This record gives sequence, structure tokens and C-alpha cells, in this order.
Amino acid sequence: MASSYAGLPRAGVMRRLGAWLYDFLVVVALLMVAGFICFGLTALALHLGWIGLGEHEDTAALLSASRGYQLILLGVVLGFYCWFWRTSGQTLGMRAWRLRVQNTDGSRLRLGQCLVRAVTALLGLGNFWVWLNPGSKLALQDKLAHCETVVLTKEQNKELLSR
Repeated sequence: MASSYAGLPRAGVMRRLGAWLYDFLVVVALLMVAGFICFGLTALALHLGWIGLGEHEDTAALLSASRGYQLILLGVVLGFYCWFWRTSGQTLGMRAWRLRVQNTDGSRLRLGQCLVRAVTALLGLGNFWVWLNPGSKLALQDKLAHCETVVLTKEQNKELLSR
């Protein structure tokens, strides 16, 4: 099955940025939900007297200064990308733009590759690396994670969506 995705053309910058924009909107929504949950749990803990505001003026200030809260938000972002890249090779935005991230033999990424790719994407700026390497069409995150982002045919994309 993995070999049916090998040898596909690599994605250009504009298609990658289109998918990035879709994913950006999804990630913002997920961060809002995570923030809402954390805010509610923190407000509950304050109400029950389990924690105090200390030097902070309100719940939002307490959360903003919390390393735990920042780690939760980082975990949401990494979890989103790693889950989709690891399971199908496609985030929601990549599905819409018929893109797939994979190893050069067409196989799925390992978790370590997903983490390297997420960190080295530099919030999407790594995609512009493609313009510096027009022959290989590898983004910075592709190069450092030893993978590629390919353009699927409509039939291949439908096949992945039906799984």
C-alpha cells in the first residue's frame, strides 16, 4: 500500500501555504477550546480554594503566567499535527489541498519525524525553503525530518479520505 504513494510530485509553496492557512484556522479553534477548558478548571479551583491568585489580578493573568498552561497549548498544537501526520499523512488543510507528508518510499512518518517536522516548520515559514531548493522542492521541515510533501491525485485523496 505504501508504494502506491511513492514517486508522486512534490508540493510547491503556494499549495503548502493554502493548506497551512486552513490548518491555522483549525489550530486556533483548538487552542480556544483548550483555553476555555483550562480557564474553567482554573476558575473552579479558585472557587473551591484549591489555589489562589497570588500576585495575579485575575484568572486570565494567572493562566498567562503559568508554564503548565503554555505547555498544554504547545501540546495541543504538536498533538494536532503529529496525530494527523502519523495516522494518515494529512492534516485537515492538507486533505483540502490534496497534499500528503510521507517518507520517500510512500510510508507514513514515525512519531520522531513528526515532532522534528513540527518544530522545524517555524510556524509555516519553513515552506519558503522550497524556493531556495527549486530542484528538490523540499521545505525546511521536510529536509530536516527526512520526508517529503507530495500532491495526490483526486482518486488517491478520496482513497485516503475513505479510510
